[in-house]
Amino acid sequence: MEEIYRLFLKSIMISGFVFIMMVLIEYINVQSKGLWQKHLTGSKWKQYLISGVLGAIPGCLGAFVVVALYTHQLVSLGAVVATMIATSGDEAFVMFAMFPRQATLLTLILLLIGILAGYLTDKMFKVKGIVKELSEHSLVLHEDNNCKCFQKDQFWPQLVHPSLARLAIAAGIISLIIGLMTGLLSGNAEMWVKITLMISFTFVLFIVGTVPDHFLEKHIWDHIVKVHLPRIFLWVFGILVGMHFLNHFFNVEAWISNNMWAVLVIAVLLGMIPESGPHLVFVTLFASGTIPFSILMANSISQDGHGMLPMLAESKKTFLIVKVINIAYALVAGAAGLFFGF
Repeated sequence: MEEIYRLFLKSIMISGFVFIMMVLIEYINVQSKGLWQKHLTGSKWKQYLISGVLGAIPGCLGAFVVVALYTHQLVSLGAVVATMIATSGDEAFVMFAMFPRQATLLTLILLLIGILAGYLTDKMFKVKGIVKELSEHSLVLHEDNNCKCFQKDQFWPQLVHPSLARLAIAAGIISLIIGLMTGLLSGNAEMWVKITLMISFTFVLFIVGTVPDHFLEKHIWDHIVKVHLPRIFLWVFGILVGMHFLNHFFNVEAWISNNMWAVLVIAVLLGMIPESGPHLVFVTLFASGTIPFSILMANSISQDGHGMLPMLAESKKTFLIVKVINIAYALVAGAAGLFFGF
């Protein structure tokens, strides 16, 4: 039970980090509304670069943006491929929480591979027959047209008479800060990690205290707290506990080390699942040193979290084409990584 309690605290810490990252990205997205669209419909190389950067942003928002533009024939199929290779969906938040240095390196590698893959895709594939089936209706993007995220005249009233949602979120963040300060949640984390988390938690607490009720209710409470956070916590805690018991009764490390190529194929094929969660298995295995970087990279190339779900609704043919293309790139990159021993 002591080990389960330790895993429970670890899951809270990871989920807390995911939460603050989601709030920060949601806040930045609203504050910089419209900037991405002005620059994304230019030259092909500009499309690949900006689409890749949007994909590299943790979460699925950037992927949704590019899919929406593609369905209106404003960006190319290569731009979609670049985005989906660069994105790791919600798993990116977890990776930055568990191994920030390697997660940063992986993000840069995925971005470079995505840009190159986008260029090669447009060179090799003609998609005139595909775009004819795309809907004329726009996909709903999570944005706010008129959000003034800091209003001086509302600051004190919100602070003195907070809504229940604002009070609950603030209490949760303060609990995370206390957990960091006492070492209950941070454990043996390096000092720079603790300081970075403390600054991030404090800034998000400022955001929660200053944003208007609409932003807090729609963007943070309804979108992040109620939808994303429970699912991420359950996936992380479930996988950590599952791997703990699996390692207790079965020598997972020995099997994986003797079947590395089979693990690579499994990691890549699981990328067909348009869902964040199952891929956290490979994040956990890498964090424990069970699989090499190349297999995590291959899984990250082939999977895209929820990023392709809107495409599945708009065009099943395009969904399958992008998935097959990304799986091919993932197999090549992963096989090369295993061959060269990284």
